[in-house]
Amino acid sequence: MNNISDSLKMLWEQTGIYQLTLGQFVMMLVGCLLLFLAIRKKFEPLLLVPIGFGCILTNIPGAEGFMTAEPNPAEGELGSFLGIIYYYGVKSGLFPLLIFMGVGAMTDFGPLLANPKTALLGAAAQFGIFATLLGALLLGKMGMDFDLADAGAIGIIGGADGPTSIFTARLLAPDLLGPIAVAAYSYMALVPIIQPPIMRLLTSKEERQIEMKQLRPVSKIEKLIFPIATVALCAMLLPDACPLIGSLMFGNLAKESGVVDRLSDTMQNSLINIVTIMLGLSVGMKLAADKFLNLETIGILVLGLLAFSIGTATGVLLARLMNVFSKDKINPLIGSAGVSAVPMAARVSNKVGQDANPHNMLLMHAMGPNVAGVIGSAVAAGVLISLCK
Repeated sequence: MNNISDSLKMLWEQTGIYQLTLGQFVMMLVGCLLLFLAIRKKFEPLLLVPIGFGCILTNIPGAEGFMTAEPNPAEGELGSFLGIIYYYGVKSGLFPLLIFMGVGAMTDFGPLLANPKTALLGAAAQFGIFATLLGALLLGKMGMDFDLADAGAIGIIGGADGPTSIFTARLLAPDLLGPIAVAAYSYMALVPIIQPPIMRLLTSKEERQIEMKQLRPVSKIEKLIFPIATVALCAMLLPDACPLIGSLMFGNLAKESGVVDRLSDTMQNSLINIVTIMLGLSVGMKLAADKFLNLETIGILVLGLLAFSIGTATGVLLARLMNVFSKDKINPLIGSAGVSAVPMAARVSNKVGQDANPHNMLLMHAMGPNVAGVIGSAVAAGVLISLCK
């Protein structure tokens, strides 16, 4: 009888219910919240569904060895399901570059080339990155364990660009990769909630009603020269940004060349879809309760929101300033699209503009600063890597 009792007790102690900690339970609820936002609210479901499910998987009690153990080739350890994906895709920096390749293949730089001054709006939105870097350094002085490299990795959240945030964090602050990635992707998903109040606060109804002139046609030769010239300029001035910029521009060149449609189609569809699945799951893996539930993570989430809000505000304010000197008026709402959440931020600019003026079509105009923001965040990442590594 004692043997049966001992066996039942041993079986009970091996169950997940017995081993479940409060932190793991909380993080499972966080994973469920991410799934709710993705499925019910449709906030970036392609990202939040795998991240949310990965968060649940990684917090299953007693399953760490089967879920999150990373490979250790030197010791002959093969690793686990999520650990293998993270080690070879995220830790190596491969997944962010493949994502950028796909983004480049899906992006039309025509609106930026047709109205080059909108590049300034994309540049202005990066101000949030460097403002937050200073904020992280200030928190470091106040007791949080943030050094210059950590501050640089946290600041890049302001670009609202998940792949760039991951690429930068893996080089500067790998221990903070989980909260940084979650903050970046969460704020990307919450663009329709975070940006509109800021946009309305900083503009008048008359400004939101401004209708912009139709963009000029952009020739194919311009679209072919742009990615090549951008990579050449980046290589000469900021080599640390070349992996991101190079991947983005290669994808775009494949699209615009018109001679490698099979490659372009693969980058736009199969490749980016596969990588998004694995990237989301591996980011979710970094949401383990013992590493995520701490004061530093709260600081990162707050700073990330601050960075994103500042980036939105500075883009709008610069557009208003440009109108003082510009003959052809710019609707300030497109300045908010300078953050790198492509194309969500441009769609939000268009929607807020149509709320003020139903005949206002700002989507293509907003794509100019939006794609400039992608380039700007990659350049900012290169600057931070150069300064902080």
